[in-house]
Amino acid sequence: MSTIAHAPENTGGGSAPEPQPAVKPGASNRSDQAGRPGPFRRLLRSNGALVIAALAVLVLAVISTFVGVADVTPATLMRQMAGGDTAGLQESFHLLAVSRFPRTISVILAGMAMAVAGLIMQQMARNKFVEPSTVGTVESASLGLLAVTVLVPSAPLLGKMGVAAVFAVGGTALFLAVLQKIPLRNALLVPLVGIMLGNVIAAITTFFAYRFNLLQTLNTWMIGDFSGVIKGRYELLWLVAALTLIGYIAADRFTVAGMGQDVSTTLGVNYKRIMALGMTIVALISAVVVVTIGSIPFLGLVVPNIVSLMIGDNMRRSVPWVGVFGAGFVLVCDIVGRVIRYPFEIPVGTVVAVVGAAIFLAMLLRKRARS
Repeated sequence: MSTIAHAPENTGGGSAPEPQPAVKPGASNRSDQAGRPGPFRRLLRSNGALVIAALAVLVLAVISTFVGVADVTPATLMRQMAGGDTAGLQESFHLLAVSRFPRTISVILAGMAMAVAGLIMQQMARNKFVEPSTVGTVESASLGLLAVTVLVPSAPLLGKMGVAAVFAVGGTALFLAVLQKIPLRNALLVPLVGIMLGNVIAAITTFFAYRFNLLQTLNTWMIGDFSGVIKGRYELLWLVAALTLIGYIAADRFTVAGMGQDVSTTLGVNYKRIMALGMTIVALISAVVVVTIGSIPFLGLVVPNIVSLMIGDNMRRSVPWVGVFGAGFVLVCDIVGRVIRYPFEIPVGTVVAVVGAAIFLAMLLRKRARS
């Protein structure tokens, strides 16, 4: 996490002010010479801009609701009402209530929660290039799901989520412990360490899934797909909305914890307690999404970085934008996945992975060029 150092004011002691660095062309959109936010960032930081973004997500949600193989569109509903087709109207509303509305709600909740989880993870690791799917959290949750499936196959969904959350906490803690032991001088090495750790865990999971003939089940957990979401199978995702709210309430504490244990202790923040809270939030969100939807890679990586470029690194200000942007990003990818090979459907995890990987590589190259 980057910090902002404020220069002391000139008190008129007679010394000439230091020369100001030259401002590059186009830099006025980001900040002026005095270090204040530029007009573009000031516009984005206003409540009106956030409301407009939320309305745009609402429009995407309406479009997503009426995209599908079944002919259920506003025009169809109006035609059925005008023609007195009661049976057809009841069937259309039944499809909306059982399939379309639950799917749209789950897309919004999963996108919002995974993006915020990525932001919290970046604060905990003090690195902009990590998120649950690049540090072994999602892979650990999948290992927990496999363990409970093998040992207690009749366990309820809530029980499977609990076991997956415990494994996810363990995987996240292992990653943070590894970071403490390795002297990482380059920020780009942190996600590489996380990816290697995740691949080791994934290899162990795949081995046992092969031994117990559960490879097909494992694949459903590792690829995010909303096509199977129906009423009665998505309600667990409301838990991630509550976890996201907790993350917003504790945003300032996560910001302080991201400065390190010494600074946190000096400022009166219990570093270990905040880190435990962050690991619990990230693990529970990852476990719920993996159990309900599957893995959505790179979402928690690209969205917080894009928001950071737009409005800065203030976490309390960033959390609402990250949530809205994450929901909108997944909605767009879900719509694209449904229309690009209509009437067939590409899993949203695949679409997000392709787009997210391209953005991730662009950020890495940009970071290396600036270095």
